[in-house]
Amino acid sequence: MRVFVLLFVLLIPGANAFQYSELAQYVESQKERYVESLREWVAIESDSSNVLKRPLLHHMMEVVAEKLRLMRGNVEMVDIGEQELPDGQTIALPKVVTAQFGNDSNKHTVCVYGHVDVQPAKLEDGWLTDPYNLTEINGSLYGRGASDNKAPVLAWIHAVEAYQKLNMDLPVNVKFVIEGMEETGSNGLDAMIFAQRDTFFSDVDYIIISDCGWLSRRPALTYGTRGNCYFFAEVEGPKQDLHSGVYGGTVIEPMTDVIGILDTLISPAGKILIPGIREAVAPLSDEEWKMYQDIEFDMENYKNKIGVSQLMYSNKVDLLAHRWRYPTVSIHGIEGAFSDPGTKTVIPAKVTAKFSIRQVPNMDPAQVKKQVTDYLHSVFAKRKSPNKLKVTMVIGAKPWLAETNHPLYEAGKAAVKRVFNLDPDFIREGGTIPIARTFQDVTGKSIIMLPIGGFDDGLHSQNEKMNRYNYIEGTKLFVAYLNEVAQIRESTV
Repeated sequence: MRVFVLLFVLLIPGANAFQYSELAQYVESQKERYVESLREWVAIESDSSNVLKRPLLHHMMEVVAEKLRLMRGNVEMVDIGEQELPDGQTIALPKVVTAQFGNDSNKHTVCVYGHVDVQPAKLEDGWLTDPYNLTEINGSLYGRGASDNKAPVLAWIHAVEAYQKLNMDLPVNVKFVIEGMEETGSNGLDAMIFAQRDTFFSDVDYIIISDCGWLSRRPALTYGTRGNCYFFAEVEGPKQDLHSGVYGGTVIEPMTDVIGILDTLISPAGKILIPGIREAVAPLSDEEWKMYQDIEFDMENYKNKIGVSQLMYSNKVDLLAHRWRYPTVSIHGIEGAFSDPGTKTVIPAKVTAKFSIRQVPNMDPAQVKKQVTDYLHSVFAKRKSPNKLKVTMVIGAKPWLAETNHPLYEAGKAAVKRVFNLDPDFIREGGTIPIARTFQDVTGKSIIMLPIGGFDDGLHSQNEKMNRYNYIEGTKLFVAYLNEVAQIRESTV
């Protein structure tokens, strides 16, 4: 029987050093142009959550496609259909941009995934600068989407362009998949990946995602993300809202029921109270414990950054483990309740609680759905309320985990060492990037997450930024990484 093994051949010290040096010098010479490109992209309000700004999102995708066309790539804009709005109307989804550079069958082919849609942002939300006018302050480039994910996408494009401008052959074939709906769930992308599994993705060897960030000032390689099961728990009572002075004390209020059942999900110490959830979690191995122990992470800085006096855990390993590889319950809000400024003495007739469970190996979304639904109905039954409870899971995204000893990660270590003269931290993400699991399940390809964003970039928050240093050095990292991936050799044992 033949066993196929991937062997990683490290570069001999000094080999290709001149070539990298020349590429790095070119990137350095272009840094002002790169910043201007980011400024142009940030200026486009590509907010995928606001359908009124959908024309701007379509324009953003055209801008991406044109930039790739100018580099003589084989570019397509893939129609992924329509989005149905809550009122029943439909609106066109932004097309996915695909591109290909090189088709040498003797070379590996990598596929770079990114997105160019952004979260909503308004100056009055607390931004210190106009969120859509890239502003540099002390080496930080402030603007919505600067770090998530426009600068990383541009850095990959600039990395390919650097080889072209210096008339150097790309060490690997490079494909791009760039979408415009990631911030609202990547509508239509799963179907597109499945439809093109045997065409666009058929010759792809590896998939690279840079929609993530470092944990500290040390460069990092990301090898796992948590999944997400998002729930609505709706309690319905009277046929209409009621005056609390007239009806208060005579009806069993839906809001009281909702608050009561939410209080049974998690203890003050963070222990999940839903039976079966914690039992499904893969145990922390000694190897993982050692890896977490060696990671560079400043707990005091983390605490100060988020503005709290106390964290849930007092040591680094426990905190990182519960941030990355243990499930959590978070309560996000209650819809249907009065929440505007001022007073309104109303008893809501129907309220919907929103909460999520970040899931990890070896949890399964279908099982989590059953566990949560059964548990909440059993808790609700004990209240003996005449109101009606409906539990719905609206998102069931699986976690993603890679092997850190895979040649892709060895290549990542070598590239980080070449550019930063440091060994990277191996980290996981507490958040969810569903597309990683989709790529893995549909294409069967190996995946790496290769971040360049800073640990304090403020993704999804006010004053999001990308450090000029991370942007430019990150471009050099991508240049080097393409070369390192080319050193991966397949052999038969």
